[in-house]
Amino acid sequence: MRFSWGYPIAVAAAFVACKGGGETPAGPTPAETTSAAAPSVAEAPAPPKEKPKAVAREGSTIARSPMDDALYVADEDRGVVHVIAAPVDVEKPARTVKVPGQPAQVLALADRVLVTIRSEGAIAPGTELSPEERTASAAPAPTTSASAAPAVAKAKGPEKYEKPKTVPSATGPGLLLVMRPDAEKGLVIASRIELPEDAWGVAVTPDESTAIVTSAWTHKVSGVDLATGKVRFTVDVAREPRAVVVHPSGKAAYVTHLVGTELTRIDGIDGEAASAKRIKLPASPLRTPVGMTSNASLAYSAVLSPDGKKLYVPRHALGGLGPQVWMGVSAVDVLLTKDDTPLAPTRLAGPKMTASAATGMVDDPETGGAGPRSMPNPFVQPRAVVYMKSRDTLLVASEGTDELVELYAGPIDPSLFIAGKVELRKDPDPKYKVATGCGAPSGIALAANERTAYVFCRATHSMEVVFFDSGRNQLMRLGEEPLPAQAALGRQLYYNGTDDVTSGGMGCAGCHPEGRDDGHVWHEAAAVTESPNFFAGAANIPGWAAEKGVNGGLARQTPMLAGRVVYEGPYGWHAESPNLTHRLTNGFLLHRWGALPYGHERKELTERAMALRAFLRLGLVPPPRKAREMTDEEKKGQEVFLRVETKCAGCHVPDMDYSDRAPYPVYSKLPPLQGFDEDPELGYKTPSLRFVGGTAPYAHDGRFSTLEELIERNDDRMGNTNQLTKPERAALVAFLRTL
Repeated sequence: MRFSWGYPIAVAAAFVACKGGGETPAGPTPAETTSAAAPSVAEAPAPPKEKPKAVAREGSTIARSPMDDALYVADEDRGVVHVIAAPVDVEKPARTVKVPGQPAQVLALADRVLVTIRSEGAIAPGTELSPEERTASAAPAPTTSASAAPAVAKAKGPEKYEKPKTVPSATGPGLLLVMRPDAEKGLVIASRIELPEDAWGVAVTPDESTAIVTSAWTHKVSGVDLATGKVRFTVDVAREPRAVVVHPSGKAAYVTHLVGTELTRIDGIDGEAASAKRIKLPASPLRTPVGMTSNASLAYSAVLSPDGKKLYVPRHALGGLGPQVWMGVSAVDVLLTKDDTPLAPTRLAGPKMTASAATGMVDDPETGGAGPRSMPNPFVQPRAVVYMKSRDTLLVASEGTDELVELYAGPIDPSLFIAGKVELRKDPDPKYKVATGCGAPSGIALAANERTAYVFCRATHSMEVVFFDSGRNQLMRLGEEPLPAQAALGRQLYYNGTDDVTSGGMGCAGCHPEGRDDGHVWHEAAAVTESPNFFAGAANIPGWAAEKGVNGGLARQTPMLAGRVVYEGPYGWHAESPNLTHRLTNGFLLHRWGALPYGHERKELTERAMALRAFLRLGLVPPPRKAREMTDEEKKGQEVFLRVETKCAGCHVPDMDYSDRAPYPVYSKLPPLQGFDEDPELGYKTPSLRFVGGTAPYAHDGRFSTLEELIERNDDRMGNTNQLTKPERAALVAFLRTL
């Protein structure tokens, strides 16, 4: 493994003997067992052969069998599970097992393989296309070139055009499949348990009797008795629950979320009545401006230390400080399970220094604030993490940079202490430089000796075998690309954070995970050049931007993409882009630090934008929409919504995906939120209401935290809601959640 040290800071260099050691985590301990007199040797029966325990109790996109005879890969984009015989021969094709939907995670037990299915009946992107559609070549791009992106043009309304082909929402329930290894078929379904839609993460209790499953879009966590297949409990939690890790006691579980900083602890998972509790875990507090907090996103994974005393959560800290980190900083936040407190302390003004400024806190004129001196983000878009016991380190899959990053597990902020990096086999495309070998690593499985890692590469449908000692990695292709060539390129660009034309350090998936949203309000400011850029927090805006009259920038909440980009245009908060390609091209200017790289051509931008447009429509899967009859309250809400005097449907036109796509000055009399500048452009485009129930907070600046608050505080700015009774307002909210 190649080593590249970061710049340590004095406050983070302390290892955790003072706070992280000591007693076992809080919570009930297993009952003590009593011993009876042992029978004589002659009478003693042969001890039963114990089944080997799972290698990991948390699911991932790739898992190793406890018997070391197979690897299992959940290939969500193709709707299959791959079974790879071990020892791995990359020239030997894997067995491909079709499953009834898109598999999110896989977890291998001794005699069973658990697979979460996001929604039964979901169509994997591209698999329903005809051969002609699948092999369609990229549309020709304009031949003109220029040194700048196309100018922004105002659009007044939707274009008339033929509705493009898109991926439909699934209507079935989420599933937990209990599968059994089969010599002929690879895997066969032994049982299937219905769960809330969008089943995603899975973990098992130490005795492997109970599976805990998260359902992302429906924000639920369920407990399943694996012996009976009975769902023993389902609890409601915050937005986008993802990874789940079971406490060593077997009585509680920790759940991460794709949106926000807090975790959820589920207590009573060994019984019938579990309960949920929110746990505070500040995002990278040592790199957050004094007196402020950073938002967080992308907490796809988590792992416990071997003794269960620390929970490590790789994610993105939106607003953290560092050199040119317009998007914030990558972090590994650590929770002490003894008392559910964060390991890293809150940053105080004027920290005491025990090292020189070169290795400690510095005033960075580029960010306009004081923060630890560190290298650029060690990883981008973390997707998976494993603990390497032999080295006391963490191995993180960096989706945006196609790397594995090894971090020391002991420091307060492990992301500042890099033990080494492994650049995966990229085989870069000669024109676009994106990986065609191992692109967008999303899962890691370690060999028993921890000298080899198996990495699933989502964007390229491949697995890389990483040999840490020799560096002679091997690549295994897992199947043909189901999408047309243009959309397939769009997928590679979507996850990639190294293409300096598309974005300045983070891929599209960094703000729009799975085409959804990070729940964050970005700051748009022309702080580096004359063109505006996005910044994660006001402190990320360069200090010298104040000379231009920029304080906090304009508020820009991340919009959801999946299922909302069917219409050709217009796009942008002010409807400034006449079509989707134009919006994507302008986005290349926004999502970076400063200007586009020197020497770019308009043709390059257009080609990339058209590829991304194809992927957004053919490759992103909208959230599930359960097929059911509306309740009486929801029907009443629909009637309220459609009333002429309420004026909801006049702008949110049902036949146009609930948006007329025209701008209106709905918030012209409201002052900007603290930390943002006043927007000189008052007209905001009508947003689509598709999937609005799962995209809190609301408005361009996120000032409304719930739909209920949005309706209560609307004050006739969007439609006429003041005259509605409380039951009518509740019914309207209920209807909106069905869209």
